[in-house]
Amino acid sequence: MTMTKFEELHKLKNEMEKDDSLPLKKSATKLVFGTGNTEAKILCIGEGPGFNEDREGLPFVGQAGKLLDKLLPLAGLERREVFITNIVHHRPPENRDPEPDEIAAYGIYLDKIIEIIDPEVIITLGRFSMTKFLPNVFISQVHGKRYDIAWHGKNLIVIPMYHPAASLRNGNVLEAEKTDFFQLKEILRRMEEERKKVVPKTEQIGLI
Repeated sequence: MTMTKFEELHKLKNEMEKDDSLPLKKSATKLVFGTGNTEAKILCIGEGPGFNEDREGLPFVGQAGKLLDKLLPLAGLERREVFITNIVHHRPPENRDPEPDEIAAYGIYLDKIIEIIDPEVIITLGRFSMTKFLPNVFISQVHGKRYDIAWHGKNLIVIPMYHPAASLRNGNVLEAEKTDFFQLKEILRRMEEERKKVVPKTEQIGLI
């Protein structure tokens, strides 16, 4: 019997919770796996859990999360329409940046999350998740733009955004991020138009 995406994600979460090899597990309180619509076409990937996320076991529940909740509607989206996860799923000590070996260890599970969700669009929040898909670029040069990439045999649209935490620290970044989310609305609208133009490969044949 085929499992639903919801069931597959819960199975994967259970595997992660039992995996003592994950490098940040010992210093963290809770695994912060991800949350949202398991049938979402849009996947948001942040950096790593902070204090509030570590305590609650959910991503983007602190001040950065509250800002994200205000940014998504600028793109015509609600939080319940997307799925949100992170590059690493345990809080790095003192909220430091995740290290390459840590990103690689959690990346095995993140790849599975992406595979299960099977999104059309990935919104990267911050430079660490951006680098997973768009290495060797600066976020200041690429934020808010659409990138069509091949990812594990699948075509994906990646849209790098600033991390909401960066916007909280810098008013100029906040204004840029607001503009990017407004532009995201237009990107999504064009995608919908492109989808409507695609001619179905097979036609329905009426019964005689």
